[in-house]
Amino acid sequence: MSAPTKGVILIGDGLADRAVPALDGRTPLEVADTPTLDQIAAEGECGQMDPIGPGIRAGSDTSHLAILGYDPFEVYTGRGPFEALGIGMEVKGGDICFRCNFASLDGELQMTAGEFTGAKIVDRRAQRISEGTRELAAVVDGMTIDDVTCYVKESVEHRAALVMRGPGLGAQVSDVDPHDADMPPHAAVGDNDASQKTARVLNQFVLRSWELLRDHPVNRDRITQGKLPANIILPRGAGVAPDLKPFAERHGIPGACVVETGLIAGIGRYLDMTVPEVPGATGGLDTDELALAKAVVDMLQSHEFVLCNLKAPDLGGHDSDPQSKVLAARKFDNLARWVLENAPADLHLAITSDHCTPIVFGDHTGDTVPLAIRGPAVRPDSVRSFDERAVVGGALVRIRGFDLMPILTNLMGVQEKFGA
Repeated sequence: MSAPTKGVILIGDGLADRAVPALDGRTPLEVADTPTLDQIAAEGECGQMDPIGPGIRAGSDTSHLAILGYDPFEVYTGRGPFEALGIGMEVKGGDICFRCNFASLDGELQMTAGEFTGAKIVDRRAQRISEGTRELAAVVDGMTIDDVTCYVKESVEHRAALVMRGPGLGAQVSDVDPHDADMPPHAAVGDNDASQKTARVLNQFVLRSWELLRDHPVNRDRITQGKLPANIILPRGAGVAPDLKPFAERHGIPGACVVETGLIAGIGRYLDMTVPEVPGATGGLDTDELALAKAVVDMLQSHEFVLCNLKAPDLGGHDSDPQSKVLAARKFDNLARWVLENAPADLHLAITSDHCTPIVFGDHTGDTVPLAIRGPAVRPDSVRSFDERAVVGGALVRIRGFDLMPILTNLMGVQEKFGA
């Protein structure tokens, strides 16, 4: 039996797309110059992947859980705990955790008859605010409502996390974030007595966040500069920490996560994977993709497996900006090039996306994503380029995200035999 090799999965976050009219009916991947991605496809096996299942709109958290070998239908309880853990917050048993945005609200917010009225969201991301969020988070961190304490910490750009700690809380709570502009925040609703308590506290937290942030010096300065204020916090994705087997125990090999966002870092930390800090990895279009690539190769010195996520492609999809997504596809190609040139020659390398974020839709969809795997144990097929249409005739045909780790660990020679 040959010696085990190492494995890497490179994920272009939201990289997959549909035909874009502004690109003459092509996808950003079809337009972008991506010689390394095409080389990996030509030297490997290709196919389509349903991150969760056919037609299911995958979240970044559920898709990464699946890709790492955990069935999200069995283990997922909400993205909040992963976001909180990913940015270094303490999460205890019974805590209810939320992912949040600093957002821009116009008007005078009120709570009337159990609904938010008098104001509308102008921008859910406050123009992707990247400065002053630490000061804004500090104002609301530690807020006490009844017998519940609310802890808040900033993440990348407009993102933050909220941890609610107190007796008798439940996680079956709807989102306050309306997921669209030009409408008021949604009043949270709970599905049972414990969750109804959470909803009441959550609604009061949101109202008080607006009261505390609207006149904050950071926002006064932003308004003076002609920018939108980050004057409200919008929570979503309530969840309690799930019981997950560590990655090394599940797959028999140590793993690392080289990622930019707190959400995916939180998943890695929750699975006891190594999550290094990567200077220059901003989570935006200006991120240093070579810093990510170098971190991947560095992690391979002490780990058998590394997952790396480049956030940039997803931003262009959500912003319906085809040119920025084309540029992000080139960044992903550059990331793959450096890894391919500097990692061990016998590396098994998979390239894919965690979900489709089409320019024409502006959010995640349930479309398939392209997948290619290159390495010494791979049997190359006839595919010669890496994009949504080219991979359709590949040998991998169509798999689920949950299938990827078994395929990769089999190729790596580290998988235990099932049966005699």
